[in-house]
Amino acid sequence: MNIRKNLRAGASLWLAFGIAAVAAQAQERPTRLSCAAGDTPAAVEIVKELSYTPHTLGDTYPYKDTERRFQWDKINEWLSELEAAQQDSVVWVTLQNYKDRNGIAPEVQDPEINEYRSASDRYGVSRYQSIPLYGAGDMKKPARYGRDGSLFLLLKDSADYIKVCSMLYDGAWYVPKDYVQVLSARKFNKVIFVDRTDQNIATLEKGAGNLWYVRSMNPATTGLHNPPYQQETPLGVYVIQEHKPKMYYLHDGSSEIAGFAPWASRFTRGGYIHGVPLNNPKATEKNYIEFTSTLGTTPRSHMCVRNATSHAKYIYDWATPLESLVVVID
Repeated sequence: MNIRKNLRAGASLWLAFGIAAVAAQAQERPTRLSCAAGDTPAAVEIVKELSYTPHTLGDTYPYKDTERRFQWDKINEWLSELEAAQQDSVVWVTLQNYKDRNGIAPEVQDPEINEYRSASDRYGVSRYQSIPLYGAGDMKKPARYGRDGSLFLLLKDSADYIKVCSMLYDGAWYVPKDYVQVLSARKFNKVIFVDRTDQNIATLEKGAGNLWYVRSMNPATTGLHNPPYQQETPLGVYVIQEHKPKMYYLHDGSSEIAGFAPWASRFTRGGYIHGVPLNNPKATEKNYIEFTSTLGTTPRSHMCVRNATSHAKYIYDWATPLESLVVVID
């Protein structure tokens, strides 16, 4: 279905960036959370005003014997919910535990071993690089794990724990303060949408009022669920954590550097938005590969979101860490 150049849709659903807590990670539309307060979201207007034009896709486009598209209806709903949440009094936080730097998360209630032979909660979220989420009234063991880089709303600060409203899981949760980064940003003006179903990526920037400009529409390749090394790009709402001009990666199952991906923006664990990888750790910028025919086809990475190299550079320059969001949808 083609979308009008200007899209208006009044999302009637309230705040919550709710994603179903199931192992298969099936995504639902945003749903109202009891732990947040605010007005019903106003209509968001999406207008195409591209600032990056190479490799641009249409609203709909052919792929083999099917048709793919940009899911503007979902994008509009997420932006409407974000607009409703972005009040001056709101305090945003992000959860952080990259490479367990803030401590190995305590064992969760009802632990399991997932397909990657890693300890996990019953929703399939690995203990490694995760954050413990405790339910009200039970602080002995976390009820589940939260993902590194996730976006939350701060509800209450205390000596040891912060009460937060989850952007990934319904309800209010208590998180040890060591895992929480309070953000200075009160409003997010730049959002990157990654679509695992249609294998594309769109960047949007807030204008005046409830106007959002589409800045780019490109093919992308997301992560493949293929144990023990390749992992799907996890659904959710994340804050860009850091930039790396070169993100070095290892040969599977070894500690040997295999190469690097240029212009990398990390948003969760080892998940980056980056350019076309180079299987040569000593390669220089003159060796960079701009595009590959596999972009926009099927999942094939190790959790990352692969882009044309110039588009990865565009995002690297455009999206400020700790001030920009990545929303991964199905």
